[in-house]
Amino acid sequence: MVYEIIIEGKPHRLELARAAAGWECRFDGQSVPIDAVIPRRDVLSLLVNGHAYEIKREQTATDLHVWVGSTRFAVELRDPRSLRSRQKAGGDEKGPKKIFAPMPGRVVRLLVAENSEVEAGQGVVVVEAMKMQNEIKSPKKGVVKKISVIPGAAVNPGDVLAIVE
Repeated sequence: MVYEIIIEGKPHRLELARAAAGWECRFDGQSVPIDAVIPRRDVLSLLVNGHAYEIKREQTATDLHVWVGSTRFAVELRDPRSLRSRQKAGGDEKGPKKIFAPMPGRVVRLLVAENSEVEAGQGVVVVEAMKMQNEIKSPKKGVVKKISVIPGAAVNPGDVLAIVE
């Protein structure tokens, strides 16, 4: 599972996978050995490099906060596979927008070239997953500044396919 996490306004990438002895975790590309237990609702007990942490989740109608000990952090969590997350992420028209792979698959073809103008909702890349071709669309009107994949390349959820500015 790949997540985009924004903590106090700073974006991070979290990758989690089940392992024989708990979880395999990569945070911003760095491997972090963890063991996790959920002792009760909205509480996570983590053992990270021999240090124990109790993390409490606080959800309001509009915000998400986590408490690590007595310190509170504003957090936004985006699952690239979630339609709600993708719609929320695409709402801001200012600045460059990354187009992420929503699922694992293989790039079948590119529908536009770098420096091409695109409309919001226009197809940019076609990714095949489980024998179905999925057209990945531009989140906004702009210019494709970078295409990060080539046809035939394997992609994982959360991988950057292109950047529209």
